[in-house]
Amino acid sequence: MQNRKILLSENEIPTHWYNIVHDMPNKPLPPLHPGTKEPIGPEALAPLFPMELIKQEVSTEKYIEIPDEVRDIYKLWRPSPMYRAYGLEKALDTPAKIYYKYDGVSPSGSHKPNTAVAQAYYNKQEGVKRITTETGAGQWGSALSFACNHFDLECEVYMVKISYHQKPYRKVMMNTWGAKVFASPTNLTEAGRKILAEDPDSPGSLGIAISEAVERAAMADDTKYALGSVLNHVLMHQTVVGQEAVKQMEKAGDLPDIVIGPFGGGSNFAGISFPFIRMNLEEGTNIRCIASEPASCPKLTRGVFRYDFGDTVGMTPLLPMYTLGHNFVPAPIHAGGLRYHGAGVVVSQLLKDQLIEATSHDQLECFEAGVLFAQKEGIIPAPETTHAVATAIREANKCKEEGVGKTILIHLCGHGYFDLAAYENYFAGNLVKHEVTTAEIEANLAQLDTPEIG
Repeated sequence: MQNRKILLSENEIPTHWYNIVHDMPNKPLPPLHPGTKEPIGPEALAPLFPMELIKQEVSTEKYIEIPDEVRDIYKLWRPSPMYRAYGLEKALDTPAKIYYKYDGVSPSGSHKPNTAVAQAYYNKQEGVKRITTETGAGQWGSALSFACNHFDLECEVYMVKISYHQKPYRKVMMNTWGAKVFASPTNLTEAGRKILAEDPDSPGSLGIAISEAVERAAMADDTKYALGSVLNHVLMHQTVVGQEAVKQMEKAGDLPDIVIGPFGGGSNFAGISFPFIRMNLEEGTNIRCIASEPASCPKLTRGVFRYDFGDTVGMTPLLPMYTLGHNFVPAPIHAGGLRYHGAGVVVSQLLKDQLIEATSHDQLECFEAGVLFAQKEGIIPAPETTHAVATAIREANKCKEEGVGKTILIHLCGHGYFDLAAYENYFAGNLVKHEVTTAEIEANLAQLDTPEIG
């Protein structure tokens, strides 16, 4: 039996982020001004982001160097380990080989610090004093709180209300690193007050929390906004994961046939998959890259490709993406980090061009997969991560049915040790199988007046 754990040394941490836009056969369409519907330039983003991040957002350079100060902080947890899932393989009685790249070893327990540290660094370099953000399940909020603490920046987090109450210890993590955390929607912003006036019992959504965080950032000159997914520069920062995974698979003497990441806005999926998609585009490999999303928020599998707002109130530019409509409020499932109405622009274009695939699972199937994984591999996955595990199990079972031994790589992007209330509800039978109906999707999309893409 080969080694179960595949490690890299500190000097094998990537020195550059990989920008897949350089290699895409069809470049992403430009964002549009919500009023004029004309393409916007980098200057339109200046009130929200430091200029270096704006440059990265619009860059077509293939590689962008990681600053030494960022790379030094990465060394607290990177390179992250990869494991061969022998226990899961045996339980499934599959001829497939299953590997998982584990980013739950980071200080905040997920992949999110890969971009949080970079964003905090560039904000500090440009004299910013405070960063506002939103968070769903709390992984992003805790990661940014950790990063801001490193660079002596204030951090203000708008946490989706349902997750704020479901996951109180995520809030405690953020507070420990010095952040202020608010249950969104709040009465602190015009956007929040508008939502509460329409629905006083709103469970919140990532789109609503984004509106609040953006509004707060736009009101103060010394404050900028940070996003944990969706945007090009965020997805690019996460490619340290996939670049390490490529090296680790080489050390294992293997190459994945299938790469799987859970999908909310795109950061964890992009992080693991983009370096392998580069191999498809450059080297002629045929690696299937599958984004795994919740059936209750299925933008990739059942949404439409059109221009839409990245937030609920309509404060962001119009982005070309797969969307369920910016007014869509997902069911309060426990995978809070995946409860987002849209998909990143780059991922959306890749899906439209059939360079990636997407699938969905209901939350009961996901928790069943997460429990099996925990029993056979010893790690309790975050509810978001269980989606990738569920897809891997589905693909491994196909291998068994077809008698074909494929190699599957999962991005196990976070642990579930702050999400045990979700598992408690699963064991108690309190979770329901939820799938949004076609009528609900169509009704929501009918409200859009944003430009369609031909």
